[in-house]
Amino acid sequence: MIPQAQHRDFLDPQMLVRLSSIPLYSRQAMLGNVSGMHASPHRGSSVEFAEYRRYVPGDDLRRLDWRAYGRSDRFYVKEFEADTNLRCHLILDTSGSMGYGSTAATKLSFARRIIATLAHLAIQQGDAAGLTGIGETITETLPPRRTPSHLRVMFDVLQNIRPGGGTQLVQRIHEFADTTRQRALVVIVSDLFVEPAELRRAIDHLRFCKHDVAAFHLIDREEIDFTFSRPTRFVDMESDEYVFADPNDIAPQYHRAMTEYLTSIRQMMLESAVDYHRVITDQDVEIVLRRFLVGRAGGRQAVAETSPIDSSSVGGVG
Repeated sequence: MIPQAQHRDFLDPQMLVRLSSIPLYSRQAMLGNVSGMHASPHRGSSVEFAEYRRYVPGDDLRRLDWRAYGRSDRFYVKEFEADTNLRCHLILDTSGSMGYGSTAATKLSFARRIIATLAHLAIQQGDAAGLTGIGETITETLPPRRTPSHLRVMFDVLQNIRPGGGTQLVQRIHEFADTTRQRALVVIVSDLFVEPAELRRAIDHLRFCKHDVAAFHLIDREEIDFTFSRPTRFVDMESDEYVFADPNDIAPQYHRAMTEYLTSIRQMMLESAVDYHRVITDQDVEIVLRRFLVGRAGGRQAVAETSPIDSSSVGGVG
């Protein structure tokens, strides 16, 4: 049984019910049993035992473990590593800038909702989900598992994560690509305040390793509109450095730099075949996730698709 969602402030049980009718698909072949919902380049199963799970009607009777039945009087099925066709690695940016929010909701709180919902949906449909928190170091690592107990652990970790420090997102993505051998759906949730050229090399590293990469690029409304009107002390949330400036003097340069940055990120994501979603954090998370799920379900035969982002809009969801 999936953990009760009502005890988590980053999960909406009614939203989970509405979204559960839309499968979470990979856009490319996954390693696994071809009888699953995800395409696989291989037939057969891995011989590496992973876990037991309760038998459900339709399971292959050859997988029943009769010794386990003799001990517990219940039917259990042996699961092997390759039987989980989709492995969803959720990468969460935990750097200081993710703690920013012009309203009560921060970028990190929005990210929690995205990650918790996707993890719930993946495990609910029988796939595996894992979590990696990245700040100055890799702050948390939970390898993908498909059990409800694992989901509870993920929720506990999400609840306790706090933003802080600088970001080593690019370096840690390279490390992740080096150590994650089995192809997977890798979902990055971050404000992506890194150099686009460096980020591209990290993303291309993931793509070279045959991972299906998606990115939720989180931006606060105030970071887009820059509505400050009086002299203000602007503080870097990752380094604590600050500058005192008159917004009227720097607004034109700020808007120009932000537009160039967003255009560069979007173009890089397109060229690297990333399922890219730019998200303003005052938007409805259910709409954001529905578009993500429906887009993947509608185009899962394609390994690479163009981003649905409208390049003429600085804000919005893709």
